[in-house]
Amino acid sequence: MFTVTNRILVKKGFGQKMAPAFTSSKTLFDFEGFKKVEVNLCTEPEEHDELNVMMYWETLENFQAWRNSDDFRKSHDREKSGNANSPIISNRIVVSEIVSVLA
Repeated sequence: MFTVTNRILVKKGFGQKMAPAFTSSKTLFDFEGFKKVEVNLCTEPEEHDELNVMMYWETLENFQAWRNSDDFRKSHDREKSGNANSPIISNRIVVSEIVSVLA
Protein backbone atom coordinates (compact mmCIF):
# COMPACT_ATOMS: atom_id res chain seq x y z
CA MET A 1 0.00 0.00 0.00
CA PHE A 2 1.10 3.57 -0.70
CA THR A 3 0.40 7.00 0.66
CA VAL A 4 0.47 10.12 -1.45
CA THR A 5 0.76 13.21 0.72
CA ASN A 6 0.23 16.72 -0.56
CA ARG A 7 1.92 19.07 1.91
CA ILE A 8 0.30 22.44 1.34
CA LEU A 9 1.36 25.70 2.96
CA VAL A 10 -1.50 28.20 3.06
CA LYS A 11 -1.98 31.70 4.39
CA LYS A 12 -2.61 31.83 8.12
CA GLY A 13 -6.23 31.03 9.00
CA PHE A 14 -7.08 29.28 5.71
CA GLY A 15 -6.25 25.70 6.67
CA GLN A 16 -9.49 25.06 8.55
CA LYS A 17 -11.53 26.62 5.72
CA MET A 18 -9.84 24.59 2.97
CA ALA A 19 -9.68 21.16 4.65
CA PRO A 20 -13.24 19.98 3.84
CA ALA A 21 -12.66 20.48 0.11
CA PHE A 22 -10.24 17.56 0.10
CA THR A 23 -12.79 15.11 1.51
CA SER A 24 -15.91 16.29 -0.31
CA SER A 25 -15.47 14.23 -3.51
CA LYS A 26 -17.26 10.91 -3.27
CA THR A 27 -16.07 9.93 -6.78
CA LEU A 28 -12.76 8.81 -5.28
CA PHE A 29 -14.57 5.65 -4.15
CA ASP A 30 -15.14 4.83 -7.83
CA PHE A 31 -11.40 4.41 -8.43
CA GLU A 32 -9.84 1.00 -8.06
CA GLY A 33 -7.35 0.81 -5.20
CA PHE A 34 -8.51 3.94 -3.36
CA LYS A 35 -8.72 3.31 0.40
CA LYS A 36 -9.16 6.65 2.15
CA VAL A 37 -8.05 10.26 2.43
CA GLU A 38 -7.11 12.11 5.63
CA VAL A 39 -6.50 15.81 6.09
CA ASN A 40 -4.23 16.93 8.92
CA LEU A 41 -3.89 20.58 9.86
CA CYS A 42 -0.91 22.12 11.64
CA THR A 43 -1.46 25.69 12.85
CA GLU A 44 1.70 25.82 14.95
CA PRO A 45 3.83 27.93 12.57
CA GLU A 46 3.14 31.62 13.13
CA GLU A 47 3.54 32.58 9.48
CA HIS A 48 1.25 29.98 7.80
CA ASP A 49 -0.97 26.92 8.21
CA GLU A 50 0.10 23.54 6.85
CA LEU A 51 -2.35 21.02 5.41
CA ASN A 52 -1.20 17.44 4.91
CA VAL A 53 -3.62 15.68 2.60
CA MET A 54 -2.78 11.98 2.79
CA MET A 55 -4.36 9.57 0.31
CA TYR A 56 -4.07 5.81 0.70
CA TRP A 57 -3.84 3.66 -2.46
CA GLU A 58 -3.29 -0.06 -3.03
CA THR A 59 -0.80 0.59 -5.85
CA LEU A 60 0.92 3.53 -7.49
CA GLU A 61 -0.82 2.57 -10.73
CA ASN A 62 -4.18 3.05 -9.01
CA PHE A 63 -3.10 6.53 -7.91
CA GLN A 64 -1.83 7.40 -11.40
CA ALA A 65 -5.14 6.30 -12.95
CA TRP A 66 -6.95 8.78 -10.69
CA ARG A 67 -4.33 11.48 -11.30
CA ASN A 68 -4.82 11.13 -15.08
CA SER A 69 -8.62 11.17 -14.84
CA ASP A 70 -11.16 13.84 -15.71
CA ASP A 71 -12.32 13.74 -12.06
CA PHE A 72 -8.84 14.81 -10.93
CA ARG A 73 -8.72 17.64 -13.47
CA LYS A 74 -12.18 18.88 -12.51
CA SER A 75 -11.40 18.85 -8.79
CA HIS A 76 -8.19 20.81 -9.33
CA ASP A 77 -9.53 23.43 -11.78
CA ARG A 78 -10.28 25.76 -8.87
CA GLU A 79 -6.67 25.61 -7.68
CA LYS A 80 -4.98 27.21 -10.69
CA SER A 81 -1.50 28.32 -9.69
CA GLY A 82 -0.56 31.93 -10.13
CA ASN A 83 -3.93 33.17 -8.91
CA ALA A 84 -3.12 36.22 -6.78
CA ASN A 85 -6.20 35.56 -4.62
CA SER A 86 -5.23 31.97 -3.86
CA PRO A 87 -4.42 31.23 -0.20
CA ILE A 88 -1.94 28.55 -1.32
CA ILE A 89 1.69 29.53 -0.71
CA SER A 90 3.30 26.30 -1.91
CA ASN A 91 2.85 22.55 -2.01
CA ARG A 92 4.93 19.39 -2.24
CA ILE A 93 3.84 15.87 -3.17
CA VAL A 94 5.44 13.01 -1.20
CA VAL A 95 4.86 9.40 -2.31
CA SER A 96 5.65 6.71 0.27
CA GLU A 97 5.27 2.96 0.51
CA ILE A 98 3.84 1.69 3.78
CA VAL A 99 6.40 -0.83 5.03
CA SER A 100 5.49 -1.27 8.71
CA VAL A 101 2.25 -0.84 10.67
CA LEU A 102 1.16 -1.23 14.28
CA ALA A 103 -2.62 -1.16 14.57
